[in-house]
Amino acid sequence: MASYLDVHPENPQPRTIARVVDLLRADGLVAYPTDSCFALGCQLGNRDGLDRIREIRHLDSKHHFTLVCRDFAQLGQFVQINNAVFRSLKAATPGSYTFILPATKEVPRRLLHPRKKTVGVRIPDHPVAQALLAALGEPLVSSTLLLPGETEPMTQGWEIKERLDHAVDAVIDSGECGTLPTTVVDFSTDEPEIVRYGAGDPTRFE
Repeated sequence: MASYLDVHPENPQPRTIARVVDLLRADGLVAYPTDSCFALGCQLGNRDGLDRIREIRHLDSKHHFTLVCRDFAQLGQFVQINNAVFRSLKAATPGSYTFILPATKEVPRRLLHPRKKTVGVRIPDHPVAQALLAALGEPLVSSTLLLPGETEPMTQGWEIKERLDHAVDAVIDSGECGTLPTTVVDFSTDEPEIVRYGAGDPTRFE
């Protein structure tokens, strides 16, 4: 049965955040809020957590998981960024964007796109997500909480708890956080390509 944790949307309680981090470090899977919508997240080395996300969302091996990072210092450990791409990303973060970039050797093979050797990364603009990342000290491997057959992600923490009570270990609720997933921009080739239109303004990359 999942823990249901009510967290203040602007000033997350440190004790509650620490409890979530303990769950994550014990190979837990959590549903947590971001600046676009709720996401499923687990620790980088949690192989079982990835399998559970795939099972919940019915994902195949080609799905791009996202490394949700606290800041650029952390993000730079996991993806290769040249100066031009760095400037583009810096102007758009933190925010509701996911960027697909060539991965470094720090990224576990099972997280890579099987052919392109790329990975998705983002820096969220949400106090709860940021508090969680700061306390954890490493990225969260994440995926939008969009259930099979649904057209929009769930927005209510209590509903997530009800639907996924036996599939996740905790639901972190800080109020509604929208239904639009991130805008996804692929920077793995010479020109940026928008592969999903979402919450982030796409015009800066068009």
